[in-house]
Amino acid sequence: MHEDLVTALARVDDAFASYPRRAVLDGCPHCAGETQVHEHDLFSLTIKLGNTVGDRHDVKSLLPLLLRRLTDSDALDADIVLGKLAQEEWRTWPAAEQEAVEQYLDALWHALLADFPSKVGAFVGAEDFLAAVERAGVGAEQFLAAWDGVSGAAADRHLALLLNDFDLRARRANPVVVAWLRREDTRSRLLAAFERDLATSWADEFADAHDRA
Repeated sequence: MHEDLVTALARVDDAFASYPRRAVLDGCPHCAGETQVHEHDLFSLTIKLGNTVGDRHDVKSLLPLLLRRLTDSDALDADIVLGKLAQEEWRTWPAAEQEAVEQYLDALWHALLADFPSKVGAFVGAEDFLAAVERAGVGAEQFLAAWDGVSGAAADRHLALLLNDFDLRARRANPVVVAWLRREDTRSRLLAAFERDLATSWADEFADAHDRA
């Protein structure tokens, strides 16, 4: 795991350490009742957490575990997990908690771009990440700006993957992402990547993405 992501996860642990995790969560008596917290079955818990099972305190107590699991496995749905942040109004939380989440998202993004294929468990590519942070109520702008500052074949291949898989004309496509992808800077970057990696097996990825931008 990348060092910055390790540091960010440790900060999340510290920020939410004052919320002890409960082995059994109270739930709606009509829908769920008491629910056991089993680390091997977190997916089903995340669907109910903060809705029919548990409260904001429980969301915060489980957040370090859930955020860590997003980095090391594909067992959880990132949209559901990060969507809990917006659901629980995380921008009203104490500053230390907000800053820990922000650092985590930033470190997660850089870790994703550092390797191709992605080695970040729940995120195959940039599209997954950008969709998930949108569910958390975080705009794409800061992550796209950071991407401009990340060079190398891995980050370029993530760009090509995003463009080749992204429906630029989709009604619900994020207009910020669409505008960023359609910049001349994006086309120039893809052309430079194609010329740099012309002898590789993935050079055509850049050519196809360049034509789509």
